[in-house]
Amino acid sequence: MKGVSDEKGKRVGPVECLSDATGSLSAQPSSRKASLLSFFSTKTSTFDQHHPDFIATVTLLPKTQTHTDLKMDSLRSALQPITHNLPAPIHDLGVSILGETCYKTLLLDIDLSSTDCIKLAISKGLGIGIIAASTIVKVPQILKLINSKSSEGISFLSYLLETSAYLISLAYNVRQGFPFSTYGETSLIMAQNVVIAVLVLHYSGKQSAAALFVAGLAASAATLFTEGVLDMKTLSYLQAGAGVLGIASKVPQIAAVWQEGGTGQLSAFAVCRPLSFG
Repeated sequence: MKGVSDEKGKRVGPVECLSDATGSLSAQPSSRKASLLSFFSTKTSTFDQHHPDFIATVTLLPKTQTHTDLKMDSLRSALQPITHNLPAPIHDLGVSILGETCYKTLLLDIDLSSTDCIKLAISKGLGIGIIAASTIVKVPQILKLINSKSSEGISFLSYLLETSAYLISLAYNVRQGFPFSTYGETSLIMAQNVVIAVLVLHYSGKQSAAALFVAGLAASAATLFTEGVLDMKTLSYLQAGAGVLGIASKVPQIAAVWQEGGTGQLSAFAVCRPLSFG
């Protein structure tokens, strides 16, 4: 590009000309302004005519994918053939746990950008994990009783109080219509407690007391779960005291260990369980 002459006839370079045209254009005569504008307009039009592909390429250039986007695309291509062809029972179970929207977002679309669905999935996963763990939490104690055929060091009263607290809590949650994942461990631990209590009475030579215990528990369950027998307001009061009852149930077991001078047939896992599951 050649320079142009200023008003005194001195030639200036194109950069100075451009600076003059953009920075001091308002101070130049009208003819000078028109000349400069015409000059740059002609150059731009000529470039557009000779390089249309460049302009089109710049205009249509796609957004560059990030490394994370590429990873997610690879993950989707690997998982979607599986998640889109799950058996109907598994599909229905997933929808019942996550809901239709989050099931589609997380499993069908493999979209991890939805924080609400991620939080829901984590919450549900923790609930299911606790329920799964609760299915075996009292099994060591049951096995120890069966293998030793002795209930030494184990308090029946402790299990009676704890089972009562669980039964009240279970009835309250069921009648309130809460999801099973929020109270499922209560029912499973309670069932194991019943087995332990029956074994303790059986190995103590009190088989008739064991039968009476089971019958009383069944009658209590029928009362707690039947709205016509026990109204929701009264059950709410019982639920409020269930936590205190659960804590109080530990006292007889502590006393039994103190009197025996040892843990006897008490399982160490059963002692540590309250610290983990409450």
